Amino acid sequence: MKARARFAVTILAFGYAFLYLPIALVILYSFNDSRLVTVWAGFSLKWWKALFENEAMLDAAWLSLRIGLVSATLATLLGLAAGYALARVPRFRGRTLFGGLVIAPMVMPEVVMGISMLLLFVGSDQLFGGPQRGFLTITAAHVTFSLAFVAIVVQARLADFDRSLEEAAMDLGATPWTTFLTVTLPLIAPALASGWLLAFTLSLDDLILTQFVSGAQSQTLPMRVYSSVRLGVDPQINVLATIVVALAACALVVSGWLTHKRH
Repeated sequence: MKARARFAVTILAFGYAFLYLPIALVILYSFNDSRLVTVWAGFSLKWWKALFENEAMLDAAWLSLRIGLVSATLATLLGLAAGYALARVPRFRGRTLFGGLVIAPMVMPEVVMGISMLLLFVGSDQLFGGPQRGFLTITAAHVTFSLAFVAIVVQARLADFDRSLEEAAMDLGATPWTTFLTVTLPLIAPALASGWLLAFTLSLDDLILTQFVSGAQSQTLPMRVYSSVRLGVDPQINVLATIVVALAACALVVSGWLTHKRH
């Protein structure tokens, strides 16, 4: 029995090391004095200073942040509506088609989505004078694939929702809209927060779809990092990765704290 437990602990340790040791090394070498990312030459903050003086990288990060905030908010609103419809309206004409269209971006290859959206934006620009490829087109593309994840999270939360709370509010004279705002929405707020964080992460991380729908003057952070890595790993990438990991860890802590506080 002890041998089996030691074996399980060993496998678990190797698994965690495989997942998190590279991240730990990236964080460590972000403070490396050497330009070689695999040779430790002493502690230094010069690459942190160099990153914050890199205007091209900062502009790309600011663009990705703006796109992520806007697309995550819109995806949360649309995903809430879609998830609510799928969970609370069991039968309506075209429900199967609607559910399939909502879930399709989750399983469709991003290359296919990128090509289809590129044709859509180019065609609309030629026929109707639509927006040039840039902030708006990238945001629309990110909303399209991220709202599916929000809808699934909301639908799962509403599936085990206690309907008696809503019925009690309506028995006391509340209208359906008031009941939704005062009872349903606060109770599913942790699910909405999780969906928003997921949509924001997906938007911030996306590369393939963004390359199809972005313009020449709209380079997001993943595109900038990819173009830099192809020429060799710059130590500034380690710094950038450290910042992203720190932000993600803070978001997880805040999400867990909000969920614990809600319960």
